Amino acid sequence: MGLRRKTGSAVAASMVLLLAGEAIADIAETRGGLTVRSADGQFEGQVSARIHFDAYFFDNDIEESVSTTEFRRARLTLRGRVHEWDYLWENDFAGQDERAGSGFRHMFIATHLGPGRLILGQFKPYRGMEELTSSNHILMMERPFASAIGIHAGRQWQQGAGYLVTRERHSVGLSAFNTRGAGSARNDGVGAAGRVTVLPIKTEQQLLHLGASFSHENGTSSTPAFNANALYAGRRGPSQRIATTLEGGRVDALGVEAAISAGGFFAQAEYVAAEFHQASGPTQRVDTYYAQGGYTLTGQMSPYDSDRAVFRSPSGSNIVQLTARYDHISNADIDNMQAESITLGINYFASPAVRFMANYTLGDNSFTDDRTRQLALRAQLAF
Repeated sequence: MGLRRKTGSAVAASMVLLLAGEAIADIAETRGGLTVRSADGQFEGQVSARIHFDAYFFDNDIEESVSTTEFRRARLTLRGRVHEWDYLWENDFAGQDERAGSGFRHMFIATHLGPGRLILGQFKPYRGMEELTSSNHILMMERPFASAIGIHAGRQWQQGAGYLVTRERHSVGLSAFNTRGAGSARNDGVGAAGRVTVLPIKTEQQLLHLGASFSHENGTSSTPAFNANALYAGRRGPSQRIATTLEGGRVDALGVEAAISAGGFFAQAEYVAAEFHQASGPTQRVDTYYAQGGYTLTGQMSPYDSDRAVFRSPSGSNIVQLTARYDHISNADIDNMQAESITLGINYFASPAVRFMANYTLGDNSFTDDRTRQLALRAQLAF
């Protein structure tokens, strides 16, 4: 044990020296991750990681999907502070997402400015509750259609500037960015997004969250098409393109959200209406909404993260949570262009760092009449 602690301290000290020049790191903590700070308090670094290992099994209908396994995520995160500036560096080594690819996820510097926090770099635009919830805490293995999985397909991390004001009972976030996706070629399109939230009820036993958001993405002739997609039978399953702008289009979206946590019960819902404007051609209207919920058999409450204005997973060991979701997306301008899914699941929290998940999804594509089913399993380690 002594050798292990000495080795950890040496690694921590080396990390901070690289980040902080000549600052001397004499404080190291290992609770919930490796944190190191300099003696003068001007430099700080923390290392964390996540591993999500998945398996997928399909009951095919019309479309052919292949049962497989993959590392859904394998991320290393470094965050900390240098004088008055915070930093966050996150890299995903899995490389299993064809929409985002491997490489940088969050990558920014930030500082407090006025009543809020200024963020410069690559981050998630402030739009949608489920989108801003960490993958370590999402209720199901995959996010719903009202996120970068669906209506903002592939546009999850954007590069630009953001400003976020958070308080105990409300938050306001604004962001401006270019429309380059993490895995796409550079272009000169621009976008903006904003989100406001409020907690009208906040007690030890009950939390009620309400929010609204907008998103605007405006491409140029060199901007790849903005798409809305539906992986209606889960990841690695069949996908239906619901809408597209072709090249040089524009997407405007408005969303509302609500969530409640009361004892072991948790429920969350969002609705997003978007217009996909083509450079030449008709505008397509897309509507998507979902309702999902969970019940913790041992009564633990889903805590609230006021910094992100989202909920986190119940904390503890040997926790069993039952989950369910209904998810829908449709194009109002194309007959039968809609997809939906019903997902039933169970989460087992073996410890605060380890979670096992099982999801059974019934997919329904009205456009092709495909009815694919999927059983998905996950082993998750995050600290």
